[in-house]
Amino acid sequence: MNRRKLLQTALALAAGTLAGLARANPPQRPVIEVWKTPSCGCCHDWIRHLQTKGFEVRAHDVSDARKREIRQRLGLADKFGSCHTALVHGYVLEGHVPAREIERLLQDQPRALGLAVPGMPVGAPGMDGPEYGGRKDPYDVLLVQGGGNATVFQSYR
Repeated sequence: MNRRKLLQTALALAAGTLAGLARANPPQRPVIEVWKTPSCGCCHDWIRHLQTKGFEVRAHDVSDARKREIRQRLGLADKFGSCHTALVHGYVLEGHVPAREIERLLQDQPRALGLAVPGMPVGAPGMDGPEYGGRKDPYDVLLVQGGGNATVFQSYR
């Protein structure tokens, strides 16, 4: 076999091996780090929502004061606050952000601080259990910029 043919054969084998490895080891989704208070049930429900959508989550139980400190250190203004703060792939997530919007954020990669659902709107993931009787309040997922500015990323009505 001449050198060129040998090189083509080696490249074809390598490409086949890499393709097989990619199928056997699909790319991992980023881990979502969550800071929450230990007794918050809706935080636990939001984490379960993320896990059912395929995200890996690492939860950290902290005091309210520590959670606020983390939010401030990440650059998120208090006006966007909710019951938990998270970080994924360099983006801050505050509150009951749906997994669908996190996926869109990670795909589009906008220049932003992250996403926030201020407060605790009933019907948002984690605030949608049977205890709410099917009630769904309208809410917005905000795309937060540094300096405290935000625009609507997605509305839920």
